[in-house]
Amino acid sequence: MAKLSNIEQTQLILARLMEGGQEDDDTCRELDHLTKLLNDDAQNKNKSQSICDVIDDVCVDTILGYLDMRQADLVRGHAVLTTSAYLKAAGNKGNEALRKFFFDRVQRGTYDDYIVAFCVAAAVFPIAPDVTADIFLSEGFLPSLDPLMRRKWKSRKVETACLEMLNAASMNSQCREAIQKYCTDWLEEVVGQDPSELSKAIHSADPEVQVTEGSIAMRRHSEAVQNLAAVILAKLRAVPSSAQQTTEGSEPRIQQATTSIEDLTKKFSSMILKESPESDKRLSVEGLAYATIQPAVKEEVARNKELLKTLVKILGDAPAKSPLTYGVLSIFMNLTRYQPAQSEEEKKMTQLKAYANASGKLAPANPLNDDDHVSERCKRVFEAGIVPVLVTHSRHGSVASLSLIVSIISALSVTTSLRGQLAQQGAVNLLIAAWTALPDSESQAKRTAAQALARILISTNPALVFGGTRARPQNSAIRPLIYILSPDPAAETRDLLPTFEALMALTNLASTDNDTRATIIRNAWSEIEEQMLSSNHLVSKAAVELVCNLVQCVEGVALYAADDPQAANRLHILLALADAEDEGTRSAAGGALASLTAYESIVTGIVKRKRGVEVVLGLCKEESEDLRHRGAFVVYNMVACEGEAGKLARKAIREQDGISILKECAKTSRRAEVVEVTIQALKVLLEQD
Repeated sequence: MAKLSNIEQTQLILARLMEGGQEDDDTCRELDHLTKLLNDDAQNKNKSQSICDVIDDVCVDTILGYLDMRQADLVRGHAVLTTSAYLKAAGNKGNEALRKFFFDRVQRGTYDDYIVAFCVAAAVFPIAPDVTADIFLSEGFLPSLDPLMRRKWKSRKVETACLEMLNAASMNSQCREAIQKYCTDWLEEVVGQDPSELSKAIHSADPEVQVTEGSIAMRRHSEAVQNLAAVILAKLRAVPSSAQQTTEGSEPRIQQATTSIEDLTKKFSSMILKESPESDKRLSVEGLAYATIQPAVKEEVARNKELLKTLVKILGDAPAKSPLTYGVLSIFMNLTRYQPAQSEEEKKMTQLKAYANASGKLAPANPLNDDDHVSERCKRVFEAGIVPVLVTHSRHGSVASLSLIVSIISALSVTTSLRGQLAQQGAVNLLIAAWTALPDSESQAKRTAAQALARILISTNPALVFGGTRARPQNSAIRPLIYILSPDPAAETRDLLPTFEALMALTNLASTDNDTRATIIRNAWSEIEEQMLSSNHLVSKAAVELVCNLVQCVEGVALYAADDPQAANRLHILLALADAEDEGTRSAAGGALASLTAYESIVTGIVKRKRGVEVVLGLCKEESEDLRHRGAFVVYNMVACEGEAGKLARKAIREQDGISILKECAKTSRRAEVVEVTIQALKVLLEQD
């Protein structure tokens, strides 16, 4: 076959596919070979003739015929790839061929033709949404489904194919509005049918003849068809059309429906809880994933312990990268999602948008979406045992499912009381691995993973998370935390919470050992310096607290003790922060100075700096005993320093009335350690040089 040209190979493959009768594996190989030829054809810009020129309507009919629901799932999967490659290679010609195929089949009007046409539309919708939506919205098509679905004699396969098509189409907002307009009534009828009547619905002229569920001789819809119709209704209920959202003075159509979102939720929940076929379970999970967008449904599902545990079990048993996995993860993400915090400016913009639309007023926020309700739902989800299952799935998941897993863990980490248990159950390793695995294009998911990691590391002892025989080193957490030190450049408003939490987590890590401190300095010093000067006093304080821990190592001291202008400027900034308005910032800067003044060059730098000694003595006059302790310790280090630096320090402190200030500090202090270091400093000052 290699000796043949691409066009000849294409013709030979199509002939075999038309002939049929092959084993499924052989059919898949032929489809894969055709897919490769089509992909190569699309990429080859210098070809004299495209292989699409020999793919006529009959060939298109053959390829699309393999998307029929009556084909094996394996064959259908490979046929989707071939169809995608053909539409890409053929361009407008392919789109026209698809349109012609669909309407030719629909116009023939046999059950077989309907099944193939609807199956093709359902399969092609995700890979060519624009052209398929255009076909779907063609005038007269949707209204024609009403009499088809209301025929006296039902065909489960026709109805299933039709509903699969509607289910795929309902992902498109325009198609969803059209379905709402033309199909809601009969969808309601399908869902509302009493399943107990199914056994009475079999019609046969001869009572001895057995009629199966798949037969067209049925007067009622099958249970599988009901479930699929319920999923479509759930999508319509959960995501109202723009017309419904903006209509004022009239009740939207969604409220006139006989089947409410709560009714659908009960149906999905019962299907999930009972032993049912895998396909029914997948549909019920998909329906519940949409239903849980609604606050009332979130509460109902979260309060059902048995349902939560069943969903966790389904997730544990579901294969990686499967629709079932994605559906269950979507349910848990909906249950645990917090509403984004809005700045005052964002609230005003929302108000203006409300006045700009037809309603002219804002709908009140649903109390079931407030932080207290979400936190309670997060606790219930955690108690259902979801974290170990998420850890397992995160190792093999797709980027989409990994993003959902990260979002769920992030929501759980907001509740402080859960953080220690999250760390115990492997959430820290999960988040570090997810941050590493997620591509740079998924920056929001990476930031979410890093912020969740920061929250957990703020509240837990790093030695318990990374110590002992654990394979993941502590330093592996540093890069994700550094990633969120700078605010998100893509965000419309500046959110400093991730920055603050990252600084706090790094401070906790920097309290452990010199290797960690050196790694933080090496990778993040410029960002930390920038945050020390933040206009937000909480961020500034957190950065200075981190510096206080970092100067416990040689690399940290060198940043301030080096004989260069940069080091002198850093010391100047630290002294300025020791005189800041915020008490916490003064305390952290004082702690850093207490460590740094053990070195002569730092003592000399403070003495030479204008107001340097004044700032240090100012700490000794603070009302807070903690701050006085830091100030007295800095003074003691300076006056006890040997050599010329010590002489200069003692002289400068005496000239600044340091003896009186220290005496007053000793009188007002109650803690023994504060009084002791103050007295020691006084003794040195009172001695003659």
